[in-house]
Amino acid sequence: MKQFHRMILRMLPAPFVAWLIVLIYLLVMQFLIKFLPQLVGKGLPVPVIFELIAYNLGYMLVLAVPMAALIATLMAFGRLAESNAYVVIKGSGVSFPQLVWPVYLVGILLTAGMWYFNTEIHPESNFRASNLWRDIRTAKPGFDLQAGVFYDGIQDYKILVDEISPENPNVLFDVTIFDYTHGARFRTDIHAVRGELETIREGRYLNMILYDGEVHRRRPPGSGSADRYEVLAFDRHVIRISLEDLLFTRSDPRQGRRHDRTMDTTEMKALVDSFEVQVKRDEERLRSILLTVGTGTVSRDEVGGLIRDVTRLGPTPAINTQLPSELRDTATRTTRSVRRRIVTASQSITFARRKADQYRVEIHKKYSIALACLIFMMIGAPLGLYIRKGGLGTAATLAATIFLFHWISLANGEKLADRGFLEPWLGMWLADIVTGVIAIWLTFYVWRDLRAIPEFSFSFGRSSEAKSLESQ
Repeated sequence: MKQFHRMILRMLPAPFVAWLIVLIYLLVMQFLIKFLPQLVGKGLPVPVIFELIAYNLGYMLVLAVPMAALIATLMAFGRLAESNAYVVIKGSGVSFPQLVWPVYLVGILLTAGMWYFNTEIHPESNFRASNLWRDIRTAKPGFDLQAGVFYDGIQDYKILVDEISPENPNVLFDVTIFDYTHGARFRTDIHAVRGELETIREGRYLNMILYDGEVHRRRPPGSGSADRYEVLAFDRHVIRISLEDLLFTRSDPRQGRRHDRTMDTTEMKALVDSFEVQVKRDEERLRSILLTVGTGTVSRDEVGGLIRDVTRLGPTPAINTQLPSELRDTATRTTRSVRRRIVTASQSITFARRKADQYRVEIHKKYSIALACLIFMMIGAPLGLYIRKGGLGTAATLAATIFLFHWISLANGEKLADRGFLEPWLGMWLADIVTGVIAIWLTFYVWRDLRAIPEFSFSFGRSSEAKSLESQ
């Protein structure tokens, strides 16, 4: 028995790690294809890009780990079926539950690890990725001159280059610079036949070394006559420009507003409790208002000057044409006031319940995705025995079909729960419930050998040799 267990456990790690790497690689490529246009052209340091990818590995692992576990289990038990080892194991009197319980134990350990990852590590990685994305989106594009195009990325400067050397991009030809440091009225025009670029002080400043050119400028006030116009010829002229505004700067990664996907489970549970307290308080307030209206007992605050107006008129007022009008106006104001209070309390209750359900959905989602690791391994073990060959294609196809069904069910359940059509726990656990029932049925099918009954018999293309050996 132990030999069989060791054999199965040795089959699991290699395909699990291999497929985990493949799936993460595919997800990283998808991430780069989708977001690469937002990263290029901003002069981002290479470590920042790798840091962004590392933070986004959080959601990639959430997707890749359950699917890798499913494929690994399908392949491991598919090899048992292909080599007829399972026929030998069953013939020796070992039942399917006795054979598969170590795999379930591995699934429980994997579920526990993903449970902690989803509730603690993944929200923090989402939060840091969100902060880093905010810094990237607010960063200005890096210094990028293009031939024949005005560059105005630097404040108070516009630069036009007719040609850039293909051998050395820091060598420029036919350079024109418009300097607006002293305003548009006193603009300085600089033209040079050739120029060179040189960054200094760790890229914070740029030296533009110009050769064989002229400077045209109108002198600003305080430097002589305002009408004075100068034309200066030079053999070599150096302009130092600050690039600090173009450098990528990081904000404090610990600061920022968190939402449901960037909070850990403890924080979300605390918010749910606070919303529940708010709902109970608003319901009590609404109940008191409705009871007051229903009994006809009103206070001075609720009816404004109604009591005062009636008292002023006396117990037996004389005929007064203004009486109906005064009472009607007072009653109207009272009704509007009470209605406004009822509407306010109702809206507060609706908002608090919706926010509480939103956090409940996210809490249950983290747990249900973690449990999917165990459920997928429970499905993969019996289903792998019916794969004709334990190859990559068959295992990957079956795994993709099961995973897509589970993920689509989870996504639709989340939408329905967010819109209030389903309870949060039901919307998030429905996918696990369905796949769990399938896993239990497949386990029972293999355990009780229901394939011997024609009504329950099915096959995934097993060879005739394997069928004959199983029937012996």
